[in-house]
Amino acid sequence: MLNLIKNMFGNSNAPQLANIIQQGAFLVDVRTPQEFAAGHIKGSVNIPLDRVSSQITKFKGKDAIVVFCRSGNRSGEAKRILEKNGIQNVYNGGSWGNVKQYVK
Repeated sequence: MLNLIKNMFGNSNAPQLANIIQQGAFLVDVRTPQEFAAGHIKGSVNIPLDRVSSQITKFKGKDAIVVFCRSGNRSGEAKRILEKNGIQNVYNGGSWGNVKQYVK
């Protein structure tokens, strides 16, 4: 059960996530603008989940994309939306705290 939860929220492969981030992945915080303003990762962009579908062009041409939010739920949905729209190399980083630990 724990592995299922980890897979849902993108935390099961920490070394891979760390490597992707260190190689310059496009970091996208899908929380609300208010949540983002209260604290965010340096270098990340805020594209709230409800705007991901309308801003697909911002994701095109990126080698790797890491989406994240407060818990990993919204970022999981963002990953599904992006993949449905043909965007590849999307990783669910889970929570912004999880992603932050790998950002130098």
